[in-house]
Amino acid sequence: MNDSPGWATPGSSPSDDERPGTDGGAQQPTPPAQPAQPAQPAGDPKWSAEQPPPGQWSSPGTTPEAPQTAQTPQQPTTGWGQQPGTPQAGQYGSQYGYQGGPGQWGQPPAAKPGVIPLRPLGLGEILDGAIATMRTHWRAVLPITLVVATVVQVISVIVQKIMLDDFAISADPDAGPEELIDSIGSSLGASAVIQFIQALGTIVVTALLTMVFSRAVLGQHSSVSDAWREARPQLLRLIGLTLLMALGAVLLGAVLVLPGILTDTVGLAVLGFVLWLPLLVWLGVKFSLASPALMLEKSTVFKAFARSSKLVKDTWWRIFGITVLTTIIAGFISAMIVVPFQILGVFAFGGGLDALADGDSTGMTNWGALIAPAIGLIIAQTIVMPFQSGVTVLLYVDQRIRREGLDLELARAAGLENYGTTGG
Repeated sequence: MNDSPGWATPGSSPSDDERPGTDGGAQQPTPPAQPAQPAQPAGDPKWSAEQPPPGQWSSPGTTPEAPQTAQTPQQPTTGWGQQPGTPQAGQYGSQYGYQGGPGQWGQPPAAKPGVIPLRPLGLGEILDGAIATMRTHWRAVLPITLVVATVVQVISVIVQKIMLDDFAISADPDAGPEELIDSIGSSLGASAVIQFIQALGTIVVTALLTMVFSRAVLGQHSSVSDAWREARPQLLRLIGLTLLMALGAVLLGAVLVLPGILTDTVGLAVLGFVLWLPLLVWLGVKFSLASPALMLEKSTVFKAFARSSKLVKDTWWRIFGITVLTTIIAGFISAMIVVPFQILGVFAFGGGLDALADGDSTGMTNWGALIAPAIGLIIAQTIVMPFQSGVTVLLYVDQRIRREGLDLELARAAGLENYGTTGG
């Protein structure tokens, strides 16, 4: 037993009459087809602990042509067994795609009610699960990311237009000191507004997509309204969590870098910056699972930080590597989409390379030069945001499966009765 919270996705907890062992018909006795097995070896009819499984593992009664392979070897260390008579047992091998052959060892098949098999996940399965959710549940994923990305970019383009016009005023050699101060202040304020809008959009997308991915793990479909209804109670807490992380990063930088700046000591400032960056990375990975923990466990902000720290403990490097790889993939996809639109903006609306060579930036302040790359960003964010959010949610699920046996709870929530139990 463990003291970890349960799977809090609405509608995922089975009722009392659906839990294994509460209904008289939930645990079925050994099927009568067992005595009909030909050429049963003498002695204990079950597999011994030292004997490897011959051929593919399958559930009893699903392969009558080869009854000698019908018994599933017991897995005492993981509990990924199959109870005879489970309705979904015949689907496990085909869903997981187990490739083991006669005399070959391999990973046992696991139930796969949704986008991932219910067992500890590998890197490829995490990435594939994120992509599979985007492909299978696109009716929920696409509207969320497209609408949020469009709203964010429309506001950003308007703010950038105002900011660039003020910057052009400040670059005028005839501008007075007051005009320069006003334009610089406007530019800084516009930048802050853009960052705030983008952060708010990311929070909303993260909240909604977390609920979509949590249902996709169980093989359940979600609508935008379902995701909003489930995410709304935790949305303010998610905003608080994000702001607290940002404030912590700023305060940490102020403590380490600001003394060198105030004392005009370059070496001390550089040393503080060198210490600040790795600490930011370490804390970022340590608390990277706080967001899904907050949303799916319906916890508070500080409990979510504690849960993330507990789940990441002793696996920091693995989560760091997967996060870095995901960021690289997302950056590469974004660059392939955005760069052509930026080139289009430069040549079609910005005066081309000649204007850039002459230092003439007036062409880059018109609406066309701003809208073209914004369209590319909308397309890129529509693809990248759900991919990154999905990897984070599946990392959270994977860590809970490894540490807390969440696969058994997910199987019950998905309606797989007797999953993980062993037959007598």
